[in-house]
Amino acid sequence: MYQALYRKWRPKTFDDVVGQEHITTTLKHEVASGKFSHAYLFTGSRGTGKTTCSKIIAKAINCRNPVDGNPCNQCDICQGIDDGSILDVVEIDAASNNGVDSIRQLREEAFFLPAVAKYRVYILDECHMLSAGAVNALLKILEEPPAHVVFILATTEVHKVLPTILSRCQRFDFKRIRSRIIADRLLYVGQQEGFSLAEDAALLIARLSDGGMRDALSLLDLCASYGSNITVQSVTEAAGLAGQEQIFSLSDAIIAGQPGQALQVIDHLSENSADFTQLCEQLAGHFRDLMIVKTVKSPEELLQETPEDLEHLEIQAKGISLGRILYALDVLQETMGKLSRTSFKRTEFEMAVIRLGDEQLGRGLEGVYARMEKLERQFRSGVLSTPEVSSKAEMPASTAPSPTATASSVQVKASEPSKPAPSSQEVVPFPNWGRVLEELQKINPALYGAMVDSKAFTSGDLMLVDCKNDLFLMLLRTSVAAKESLRNAIFAVTGQKFHLGPFRSEKYTIAEQAVPADPVEGVLKRAREWNVPIDVT
Repeated sequence: MYQALYRKWRPKTFDDVVGQEHITTTLKHEVASGKFSHAYLFTGSRGTGKTTCSKIIAKAINCRNPVDGNPCNQCDICQGIDDGSILDVVEIDAASNNGVDSIRQLREEAFFLPAVAKYRVYILDECHMLSAGAVNALLKILEEPPAHVVFILATTEVHKVLPTILSRCQRFDFKRIRSRIIADRLLYVGQQEGFSLAEDAALLIARLSDGGMRDALSLLDLCASYGSNITVQSVTEAAGLAGQEQIFSLSDAIIAGQPGQALQVIDHLSENSADFTQLCEQLAGHFRDLMIVKTVKSPEELLQETPEDLEHLEIQAKGISLGRILYALDVLQETMGKLSRTSFKRTEFEMAVIRLGDEQLGRGLEGVYARMEKLERQFRSGVLSTPEVSSKAEMPASTAPSPTATASSVQVKASEPSKPAPSSQEVVPFPNWGRVLEELQKINPALYGAMVDSKAFTSGDLMLVDCKNDLFLMLLRTSVAAKESLRNAIFAVTGQKFHLGPFRSEKYTIAEQAVPADPVEGVLKRAREWNVPIDVT
């Protein structure tokens, strides 16, 4: 009968385990010296070698001919443990045998001497699933087991294991295996099995396995059923994924702000039966790669990508801001949660992609900031202007544009500097403008950013703001919310409501008496009036 690759290529010695050298070296030395623990706790994500190392320990401490801490795998004990014929090594699934009765039975059996081996070994997989009663029943024998008993506990969720269990075990944390190490192992297995496995296909399988060797071998087994020549295309088809080229095409359309092109890519993927939940995860992973490229000087150390894909990522990263990348990740994470609760997965994913293509469609502050940033770019580039065009009612009949006048002629006239008024109005500087800006920063940070270097002048109940930022001038004319934010900030400082307007030097003059005098000069003047001799050096 055919044996799955992950079972056929399961490591049989500590030296065969890849990616966990910090653990296997310690265990091998402990077994070789005979100073191994009575209880171990192995923790880590799935497929990283916890159960494999548990069985290797069971064989190594019972092997008749151990080799430097490794089992020989030739004696009757090693072979019996491998095929399950030796009952002195018991593997218990704590997820389905988590009751107190199961642990009580284990305690009773543990006191009997082993039938064939030197040690009776109990392997409790997913030990965090044990009930409270079962844990209490296990505690005493786990702390002081008979000399011939060794416990090995394995879990993927160590935070659920009680501290009383942790304190009685020697703990080892299994790391996720790096994609490059998994890919090298897959290439070796493929060579031994007679597969033609491309290196980029091995890297793709390694990335999809999320650091688990067992998952990688299972996916390799699935890809081999499509044919002995395993390429990126066959891996993509076997795993039901979108190809890397299609992910790049989709992200290119998003970055360029072309929702129509993005929807065409999605339609092509839908025709090929792409799973939209998996597609959303792939796209989130792609934007995560862009985030790494955007923030790390040497992204190749963190990304297991081919040189061609890494070059494409670097080109994409130049055309998108980090803020937009983080916004995309937030949207995709939110969409992944929605996809699990809706029957219209394609529609939900398409909505997310359209929002990614235009931040202004965002429902939160991201959309507001995106619209303001776009306006600022347009003002800086000269696409938009803020001509001071007076209404027809205020213009003399001789200067009012005729109905046939073109928009360009109006704009040219508006851009010409206006003549100063015959008599200018005097205004005085507003002394507490700094406090007003502090209040505005709390109320409207975006507007505050446009007014950092501004000043203000007053004349009665009129307050004139001297700000050179074109965005502020536009908001002052068009945005009711901006005006209210500024009025509220002024009211918080002065307790008075003002009419707002822009300050123009050609229309207003600053009163000289409003300019604060030098305090030292004032003291000297007062001293001279009182005939007080003062020597200023």
